[in-house]
Amino acid sequence: MQPIPYGRQNITAEDLRSIMDTLQSDFLTQGPKILEFERDFAQYVNAQYAVAVSNGTAALHLSTIALDVQPDDNVIVTPLTFVASANCVRYCKGNVVFCDIDKHNYLLDLEKLEQLLSAKPKGYYKGVIPVDYAGYPVHGEKLRKIANEYGLWIIEDACHAPGAYFIDSKGEKQLVGNGKFAELTCFSFHPVKHIATGEGGMITANSKELYERLLLLRTHGITKDSEILQENHGGWYYEMHKLGYNYRLTDFQAALGISQLKRAEEGLYRRQKIANHYNEAFQNISGIITPKVKNDFYHAYHLYVIQVKDRLGLYDHLRNNNILVQVHYEPVHLQPYYKELGNKFGDMPVTEEFYSHCLSLPMYPTLTDEEQEYVIKKVLDFVKDKK
Repeated sequence: MQPIPYGRQNITAEDLRSIMDTLQSDFLTQGPKILEFERDFAQYVNAQYAVAVSNGTAALHLSTIALDVQPDDNVIVTPLTFVASANCVRYCKGNVVFCDIDKHNYLLDLEKLEQLLSAKPKGYYKGVIPVDYAGYPVHGEKLRKIANEYGLWIIEDACHAPGAYFIDSKGEKQLVGNGKFAELTCFSFHPVKHIATGEGGMITANSKELYERLLLLRTHGITKDSEILQENHGGWYYEMHKLGYNYRLTDFQAALGISQLKRAEEGLYRRQKIANHYNEAFQNISGIITPKVKNDFYHAYHLYVIQVKDRLGLYDHLRNNNILVQVHYEPVHLQPYYKELGNKFGDMPVTEEFYSHCLSLPMYPTLTDEEQEYVIKKVLDFVKDKK
């Protein structure tokens, strides 16, 4: 059996044609494919605006700047995520305050969030960054209600969850990134994600003001818009109005994203099928905890994460059998950098317990039935040998 990774990209002949057409066009960057990708993606998640950027981290960073995170502002973040979800606050010299996860869905625990908020005066916390871990969407409606009560903005880290949704209190489907609950939502187009552009990211919003701010920040804070220029020396003239960054996506990456987006629903369907088969294979097996999803949520399954007692043993066993599983994630609050800021083991007990047992199995649309059966067999062989 060839090595089976936990995730991988799928580049088709149509993808290659899209890239080649763009490479042979007049624009490699800052061209029409960027706007086309942004429009297509905004439509896909039912948002008014979308801004393409160089990666998911850039999306998070620009979002914190656009929402005016200042030095020493307190922002709440889940510890079960990649470090970028917290680092974006630190880039602005804000303070990251961690809130533990819910043991049932591994998302930011909304009850603990309220406890954290109620212990301080209103205004002490400026915002919250929930993460749609593994593709399970946060209940945006419930989170928005809490945020409104305490005066918080929301940046939703949906890098795992394009296409995910929940059913709101009115029975309506709410797609992740539609802008109805979070001020800004961030996505990633890293190769192992649902939509791959090599590197890349997207920010969605419904606020025109935030949208225009993001466009400015994405390109050095520079504008040529004649309506806001303070002077105008001619057609070449531009002005830098903000301290921005070079966080642009290229046109050929956008072309790949447009092509990949066309089969996003097909990929989600296949991920659901793979997850259902894992669930069926492990449902009656003592020693394996599988992800549980409530009926009013649609899980995008970027990851399929199980929990076992001997995580290291299973990890080594599977890797020795060419199954390249991974662990998501080492708790951010226990990274050396964040420990130096005062965080310590024991602060986030649910996250720490989950981390000690979690393992991400192969999950991607091109995983074959034969490969999945092999993975299942090797997992069961190990678990049964442990009894």
